[in-house]
Amino acid sequence: MRWRFATTLVIFALLQFVASWAEAQPAAKVWRIGYLDQGSKAINGAFLDGLRQGLRELGWVEGRNIVIEARFAEGKTEQLPALAADLVRLKVDLIATSTTPAALAAKQATTTIPIVIGFAADPVGSGIVASLAHPGGNITGWTHQGLELRGKYLELLKEAVPSATRFGVFWNPANQVHKPSLKVIEAAAKRLNVELQTVPVQHPRELEPAFSALVEKGVQALVVFPDGMLLAEMKTIIANAAKDRLPAMYGQREYVPAGGLMAYGANLAELNRQLGAPLVDKILKGASPANLPVEQPMKFELLLNLRTAKSLGLSLPQSLLVRADQLIE
Repeated sequence: MRWRFATTLVIFALLQFVASWAEAQPAAKVWRIGYLDQGSKAINGAFLDGLRQGLRELGWVEGRNIVIEARFAEGKTEQLPALAADLVRLKVDLIATSTTPAALAAKQATTTIPIVIGFAADPVGSGIVASLAHPGGNITGWTHQGLELRGKYLELLKEAVPSATRFGVFWNPANQVHKPSLKVIEAAAKRLNVELQTVPVQHPRELEPAFSALVEKGVQALVVFPDGMLLAEMKTIIANAAKDRLPAMYGQREYVPAGGLMAYGANLAELNRQLGAPLVDKILKGASPANLPVEQPMKFELLLNLRTAKSLGLSLPQSLLVRADQLIE
């Protein structure tokens, strides 16, 4: 009995010691990550979900060791500076961005908080980083190499609509990478011997007049540059393209399942998972953004919507069909 009583006292004392020791230990740090996106939560939320998935795979759990403060501009590019400043006021430990305008807004808001950019077509040319190999400062991230793809959009659309000679282009003057993008697609137009009608669209209210301008100018097909504001207005763009019977090429895959004819580019949600999350992980574990090269995608995908092609009376060539990564029937 005495042995049992002594054992009980020892166990009780040990439990008291462990409890006191645990209370004395500092609580594990919960890292606060800011997320800044030019687009809408309804559509671009999938990009944030990709980042979340990648972080979970690396052992980061929301509510346990990380908290994500997300800010979406809902296509209102002019709101990005205020949203970036809000994240800085919250004293987040890191800011992840989506789109070139969001990256530049974050860069202007802080020179000390680490920034991981994403969905930036030309981070060097846009003045976000010094170089891809040595970004410098407090910024690194990944690029979808969108600037290089602008000519490819036109080539693929011309292949889909070989009889077309006049093509429209929607671009957003508030997106700093779109003006140099025009030079790329204009060079492709010269090679293909086709005419371009470039139409600036900075606000949703300008979309209807933009489509009217294309019809008046006899445009036969349309290219829509990748952009958070334009993607936020995806339904409106697809509906108007269908109404005006304009075959359209989009720089983001999200348009095609929603009824867009075709898209070419990288899978942005997957890039956030595969490239963005590991960079966030490294920085939270002590790495300096300045020493982490900007990552680049290894794969670009072609998506075709056969239902939309049929509704437009298009018979897509076999050469295009066999190269598609996804066909929607």
